[in-house]
Amino acid sequence: MSGPALPGRVVALSGGVGGARFLDGVARALPPGALTAVVNTGDDFVHLGLHIAPDLDTVMYTLAGLADETRGWGLREETFATLAMVGLYGGPDWFLLGDRDLATHLVRTEALRGGATLSEVTARLSGALGIQTRLLPMADGPCRTMIDTLSDGTLAFQEWFVGRRAQPAVRAVHFEGLPPPAPGLIDAIDACDLVLIGPSNPYVSIDPILALGGVRAAIARKRVIAVSPIVAGRAVKGPLATMIHELTGQPPSAGAIARHYRGLLAALVVEHGDQGSLDGLPSLATATIMHTRDDRLRLAREVLAFAGALITKEPA
Repeated sequence: MSGPALPGRVVALSGGVGGARFLDGVARALPPGALTAVVNTGDDFVHLGLHIAPDLDTVMYTLAGLADETRGWGLREETFATLAMVGLYGGPDWFLLGDRDLATHLVRTEALRGGATLSEVTARLSGALGIQTRLLPMADGPCRTMIDTLSDGTLAFQEWFVGRRAQPAVRAVHFEGLPPPAPGLIDAIDACDLVLIGPSNPYVSIDPILALGGVRAAIARKRVIAVSPIVAGRAVKGPLATMIHELTGQPPSAGAIARHYRGLLAALVVEHGDQGSLDGLPSLATATIMHTRDDRLRLAREVLAFAGALITKEPA
């Protein structure tokens, strides 16, 4: 008896830390070349004259095995001597840039100023790090995530998230700029067998991707499985739980994630015990918190097998 028909080509949407760790597992669970990762760039901004792409960098460093696993971002064994000098000079030192991390931003910024696109630069950088997964920024043009707060007006995402430590209550999230999707993004979705949405913040990591012209419609034609970033009513990392309450009035739950993606999902992967809030949406209940790289691979294999079982059940 044959097993489930595993998906051959997979597109995964990702934000930063949680999404990057899930991508690491999926990339190792699939054959080389089977995965295309579409990464949020709504967090990108210019700082000290450099183009900073936090989610792209987190994904690159994680897939390359270079990420600091304790912090979840940046490079391991990093130093911050340059940042200390910036602070000594009275410059903006609120956004932590490591000494080796600066090389990424310098090379990216120089290439962009020379006329290269963000997609081209990302391919160059990820190739230099030995990454076999195809990484696509969601767009080559700017699409900035903006946070409308109750007390501090409208803030750019990094100013709200890092500069203000996500403290001002959120009234709404919107995006400035509507560039076309990165070249090849829609084609990758059209050609894939499965779309995965990683355990990233839906409002500020996944919605910027879905907001681009044609992306949501292309994904809606595919089998889509998301991994819930809410576990037992709490966000695994970041301000998502508070944002759900502030933006919807609902308590944070896997069900709130399912409702946010209403109309897209074939199923949701949730932590054991969280499936009761899903209102009948098919689900896989498992251990979703990824403490180790083995956890990432185990979760990815379970999700892919679950997707394969869904394929097998569908009528021919």
